Amino acid sequence: MTTGAAKMERWFGKFTFWKALLGVTIAIALYAAYVRFFHGLGASTNLSDQFPWGLWIGFDMLVGVALAAGGFVIAATVHVFRIEKYEEIARPTILTAFLGYLLVIVALLFDLGRPWNIWHPIIMWNPHSVMFEVGWCVMLYTTVLALEFSPLVFERFGWKMPLRLVQRIYTPLVIAGVLLSTMHQSSLGTLYVIAAGKLHPLWYSPWLPVYFFLTAIAGGLAMTIFESYMSFRAFGKRLEADLLQNLGRCAVVVLAVYAMWKAQDLLSRDQFATIFQVTPESVMFWGEIGLGVLLPMVLFATPRVRRNENGLFFAATLTILGLIVNRLNVAITGMSASSGTSYFPSFLEIVVTASIVGAGFTVFALAVKFFPVFPEAHAPAAAALPAAQKPEGAAAALARSRPAFGKAVLAGLWVLLIVGFVVVAATRGEGRIDTTTAEDLLDPKVAARAADLRLPEDYTFPQAESSPGPVTFSHETHVDGSQPRCATCHNGTFRLQEAGTPLRGGLTEERIHRGDLCASCHNGKDAFGIDDDNCSTCHR
Repeated sequence: MTTGAAKMERWFGKFTFWKALLGVTIAIALYAAYVRFFHGLGASTNLSDQFPWGLWIGFDMLVGVALAAGGFVIAATVHVFRIEKYEEIARPTILTAFLGYLLVIVALLFDLGRPWNIWHPIIMWNPHSVMFEVGWCVMLYTTVLALEFSPLVFERFGWKMPLRLVQRIYTPLVIAGVLLSTMHQSSLGTLYVIAAGKLHPLWYSPWLPVYFFLTAIAGGLAMTIFESYMSFRAFGKRLEADLLQNLGRCAVVVLAVYAMWKAQDLLSRDQFATIFQVTPESVMFWGEIGLGVLLPMVLFATPRVRRNENGLFFAATLTILGLIVNRLNVAITGMSASSGTSYFPSFLEIVVTASIVGAGFTVFALAVKFFPVFPEAHAPAAAALPAAQKPEGAAAALARSRPAFGKAVLAGLWVLLIVGFVVVAATRGEGRIDTTTAEDLLDPKVAARAADLRLPEDYTFPQAESSPGPVTFSHETHVDGSQPRCATCHNGTFRLQEAGTPLRGGLTEERIHRGDLCASCHNGKDAFGIDDDNCSTCHR
């Protein structure tokens, strides 16, 4: 073996199929980067002015930040609350958080229209902007994470003086990191609170900052379990089983609080029945809540599952998938209907995201190889449970079958989520539901005093070439007595905020003549029909 080949194997290990796939993905991603930075977002993505935030924000930004939450949770547990038995978990979680934030910044460079202006918030302050607060918190917390990770570098190279300096300020650093991470984890939810009328009611809530914070904690705990399992498979370095089981117990509490809070919120906003309607949004909602919150909550709450490393890993994986789907639902699924267009990420968008994830795994592996990320003394490679914990008889057979069962359920989850994404992507117009209804936007007290409402001005619809004349809609002539009933049209036919725009599909003569849109009332019973040879009544 040549010296160069030996050095490559020392750094990256033996050549495998997955490493080959990673190499191909990164090569294509380099081409995608060329297209993105030399030909713009339009040439490399399916984004548009109607749908400007897609996969790179929904996954790379929102998911990346959330999965890095384990860093501040475990660091606060060890260095603030002084529960030192979790200290051996702290280093790998801080490494994960540090890499997560670095990769979020890389992804943000891809998504920004003018990435060379990313430094502007440093000197161009806008304290009233949520994005300004998020940007500063991410910059500062990334710096804090770099300092929290620096002792591993100093130990590796024997730099004693900077090591002592960082150790003296380590606890204040952790406290600053907890504050910064808490602020921007919730502020990412605040970004969508200001999108009232655009985000679907299944996800829009004034409690979004709290939801983002709770799901980030659950995702961070699950990510710690996930990385422990994968690190053992890859490097033979495992964390203490009882510590991971305790993380599972904590995840139960966080998931339960989130599920109950979410259910109560939907009930209070009269949106609970929406989850049982067969729509693309409800399909994705159940993928998020049913298989990403409720199922892992039950699994984590089961002692037999927690004591089984495959069961613990399976529950953590479900939690992570649930977090991913939640962020994609908020950023993509929930915004799709109000945008008036459809979005599905381009091949180049997907490749860039895949390469960022692959780069994260690669750098983590190299860090574990060359820095003391895991403690030197760890449990033996055998994965056997203590004899007292081993199930007997039929229970033993069930435990042996769990890995295969878990893989089958996990595969089923992926199939369901893929079907949901396909349904969302394939729904163009006709199948969409509007996110703004009269009930959502009109205060009940105002509706009770409908006589005080100022009716909008008359609106003239665009005239087609074959039309006998323009049609002007007058709210004055359509008021039923003195009580305007806005929901008659704006709760199922036309949008409330966009004049003359149907909730779904386009405004066509064909739809009207088959009894839709205007003809839903002008049917010859509720009002004069459209086939009564009186075209001039509307077309003037």
